[in-house]
This record gives sequence, structure tokens and C-alpha cells, in this order.
Amino acid sequence: MRNQYLHNLKKHKFIILMVDLVIIGLTYVLSFSLRYSEIPQRNWDSFLALVPWILLIGLFFLSIYELYQLERKTNWDIVTGVCVAVTFMAFLTMASSFLFREFALPRSIILMASLLMILLLVLWKISYRSLVFNRKLSNVLLIGTDDEVKKVISQLKHPLLRATKIKHVQTNTSIEKIDELLKHVDYVLICPSISKEKKSEIIYHTMKADKIVYVIPTLYELLMTRATITSLDDTMVMSVQPFGLTWDQQLLKRIFDIVLSTVLIILLSPLLLLIAILIKLEDPKGSIIYKQRRIGLHNKEFTVYKFRSMIEGAEDKTGPTLATKDDERITKVGKVIRAMRLDELPQLYNVLKGDMSIVGPRPERPVFTKELSRKYNNYCYRSTVKPGITGFAQIMGKYTTAVEDKLRYDLYYIRNYSLWLDLIILLRTIIVLLDKSKSEGEQQETRNLSYKHKEDISL
Repeated sequence: MRNQYLHNLKKHKFIILMVDLVIIGLTYVLSFSLRYSEIPQRNWDSFLALVPWILLIGLFFLSIYELYQLERKTNWDIVTGVCVAVTFMAFLTMASSFLFREFALPRSIILMASLLMILLLVLWKISYRSLVFNRKLSNVLLIGTDDEVKKVISQLKHPLLRATKIKHVQTNTSIEKIDELLKHVDYVLICPSISKEKKSEIIYHTMKADKIVYVIPTLYELLMTRATITSLDDTMVMSVQPFGLTWDQQLLKRIFDIVLSTVLIILLSPLLLLIAILIKLEDPKGSIIYKQRRIGLHNKEFTVYKFRSMIEGAEDKTGPTLATKDDERITKVGKVIRAMRLDELPQLYNVLKGDMSIVGPRPERPVFTKELSRKYNNYCYRSTVKPGITGFAQIMGKYTTAVEDKLRYDLYYIRNYSLWLDLIILLRTIIVLLDKSKSEGEQQETRNLSYKHKEDISL
């Protein structure tokens, strides 16, 4: 029997996207009706000619921002995602009208349709999520040690997952017991401490039971991604390439960095000037730009530039320390620019110089790099590419995401680099800028979560 949980997810995705496309088309029809008592034929013909492109652009941005995965999103996620997606859709629709010479589609119609689109899409998605996903109880089988389970549950303890029921078993649980539990769960989550042999066995039985299985990868498994199959005589072997980018990838990425950083510096120059003035007004004697040594490509040090968001000499007494939530060293202007990551904008100059890239692992300070390299053997692979202003770890995690989890994202990015992946990361970075939880400092206290061993846990 086909996995009902997986089937339902695909069904919901199809329904959501189809209704989204209907709403996109409907908003233009409503806009024409509101704008004109009798729609001019030439305007209507231009709209009909562009409809396929309007829907295609809409489908693209709805997919980029994963606005079909409503079970994972809060109301705020939906609002911000829809607003950003519709904004891009409006600009590209205008560009398409010029490209295909359909100049008769009025800009006022595109604007009205965009406003209606935001309203209707938000109402539709929030209503659908409330009616369907808030009532659904999903069952998860979590296989791992007590410490791993405690960590995973602390990460999963989120309002969206309050209807998730977790069953925890130890890594040494017999496969017969796991087989029995598979009958009562929707999907399985395997922690990294399980041996390769046991993990393979669990995956086999989970797939045989037609269930979804999620595996938290070990760093070794990430090193093996994108390996190619070849043979030595008649023996099949996996060829694992060195970490880093090929020369043609480096050239393409460098051209992309130069063009984009130049354009952004020009476009954002008024904002850069405003931030500089505000920093100076708050502290006339303090510096505008904060300079700090970071580790770059091939572990070479470079000077990174940021707008100063802390009091002058914030680390003179404490030495290198990570920022914490509600850190008293952060200035009033600093709180605002850090919340929206605007303090990072001077790093566009680092990109133009060649020290950094637009997208890549975040550059770390030398003292922390040495400490983390001792703790994680694979940490050194991060320096095989240039560090970035934004990265895969930044859009997938938070400021407080564990180092090991961020390392997984960084290694995955390096192994799977493409210009397309860079574009996706850039587009999703906009959502990160609007999400306060992504930029909060390191938590000062670790939440204590109590749970009973081998008992069901409802979040």
C-alpha cells in the first residue's frame, strides 16, 4: 500500500499550487474590472499574450520560497514569503511586457493585481493551513541516543510541530521492534550516531514499509556526496573528488561576484550613506566601519568590513566573544542594522576586492577557527572556497544553529555548488532578512527539556 502520508503531501502541494495559479490569474481579471468599466481590447490582448509567462513566473517564485509547504510555516512566514514572491513577480511581469513588446498591459493593472494577489494568497494559504495541517497529527519514529534525541527535540519544539507525536527508540533496538513501530508512524528520523550497517538496515526496512525516512548525515557521508562511479578492472569503485571548485566554476563565480557586488554598491549607496550618518550621530567619536581579521580561502587571513554595531572597543576587556541575545554592547543603531543584517553590507567591498564571495560559508575569526578545527576534523574543508556574505547555512539555519549543523550545510553547499544554487540562496536570503529569529544572538541559557525514555512525546 502506498504511503498515505507521502501521498497526502503530494496532493496538498498540487492543490495549493493550482489554487495559487488560479488566484494569480483571477487578480488580473479583477483588476481590469475595477480599473475599466469596459476593458480596452488592446490592453486585454496584451494580458492574454502574457498570461502563460505570468503564471510561469508565479510558479517559479512560489516554488523558490516553498509556499506550497504550508505545514512548516507560521502566519508570518506566509505573509513575508508571499510579499517577497509577489514583488519579484510584479517586476518580472513588467520586464516580460517589454521583452515581448506587449506594452499595452498597464502598469496600474500590474500594481493592482499584485496588491490583490498578496491579500488573496495570504488569506487562502493561512485558511488552508489552519483547516488542514493544524488538525493533522503526524507520527515520527526517532532513532538515536538520549543526547541526540534531546538535541533534536529541542530543535523541533516549535509551535508548528505541536501536533507532532514522536516515538523515541535507542540505536540498539532490534529491527523486529522497529518493523512493528513502522506500522504506526508517518516517517522515520535517523540520528548520525547509528552505525553504517544498522543505518542501512533501518533504511531498507523503512523503504520496504513505504515510509519516508530522514537521515541526519554524518560529516563522512557529506564528503561522499557527488562521488562518481567508475571501475578498476572489473571492480566498481567510487571516485571522490577533492573539495573546492573547478577552475571554470571559480571563473564563473568570480564574474558573478564582480557584476553583482558592483550593481549592489551603486543601488544601495543611499542606504549605505544613511547608515553611516546614523552611526556617527549616535556616537560622533566612534568609527563607522568595524574591521576584523577573518579566515578566508585556503586559511589565509583577511580584513572584513562591517558597519559598527557595538560600542567602541567592545572586546577590549572580554577578548573575542560571540554576541548574545540582548547583548548590552550592541548600540541602538546596531540593534536595527543587525536585525536586518545591514551591518554586513560593507562586505560588498570585500567581494569586489576578491577576499569574499557573495555566497559561501561565513568567514570565521582565527581564534574560533582554531578551536573548531580541533573539535571537528572536517572543519578545514570550509576554507576550500571563498567565504560569503550569505550562505546555505544562513538560509537553512539560524544564528544560534549548532556549529556541527552549520558545517553540514556548508559542506553540502561546496559539494553541490552551481550558479543556480547561488541564485536560490540569494533569493531566500531576503526572507532571512525579515525573520528576526535568524539574526538573534547566541542563547545564554539552554532550554531544559524533560522527556521519558521510550515514551511518546507530543509537541
